[in-house]
Amino acid sequence: MRIRAVLFDADGVIQVPTVDWRATLRTFLRPDQSAEEFVLDLMTSERPSLTGKGDFREATAEVLRRWEVSTPVAEVLALWEQFAAVPEAIDVVQELRAAGIPCHLATNQQAYRREIMNDRRNYGQWFDRSFYSCDLGVAKPDPAYFKAIVTAIDLPPSSVLFVDDTAPNIDGAREAGLYAEQFDLSSGVPVLRGLLHGYGLPVATDDPEQRQQG
Repeated sequence: MRIRAVLFDADGVIQVPTVDWRATLRTFLRPDQSAEEFVLDLMTSERPSLTGKGDFREATAEVLRRWEVSTPVAEVLALWEQFAAVPEAIDVVQELRAAGIPCHLATNQQAYRREIMNDRRNYGQWFDRSFYSCDLGVAKPDPAYFKAIVTAIDLPPSSVLFVDDTAPNIDGAREAGLYAEQFDLSSGVPVLRGLLHGYGLPVATDDPEQRQQG
């Protein structure tokens, strides 16, 4: 086995929310309304835009009308901007790239959030290539998402490692023939380093045993 490229998910792997957005969404509702159902409605309305079908802004506006929410659409959409990349995780990506291992962003996003990540915050500078589901027209966990990426980077699936925080996405990647590992930032970046080191990838690790194996 030789890993020749690594795909990194975004949310939960290299970036985290900076607000409790679910709690904030609850404040937009009347006391007699179900916050859980409201959040589910928003998430359901977002799905088409994750594959580039429909406008997320318009879908959100429709949900707010349906729930009789008076909060401006722009204020609700601002919650999707409340996230930050974790420097320690980005450092890992840069170590791999400096050692000659291409690293690519592989994330489910609608165009509104893609614009924030790619255009406003220049995420592309941290990766060799960025693959947003809204551009590919297919989203994780569909194996076709991963097949589209390996075709674009011109590598066999068996030479690519995918890291994501969600089990169904891991299953989809493995079905497409990639190596895949589940990781969540809540477990700490040293765990990510250990995971990558276990595949023989050139990253520093704080584990003395792993250093000896390397």
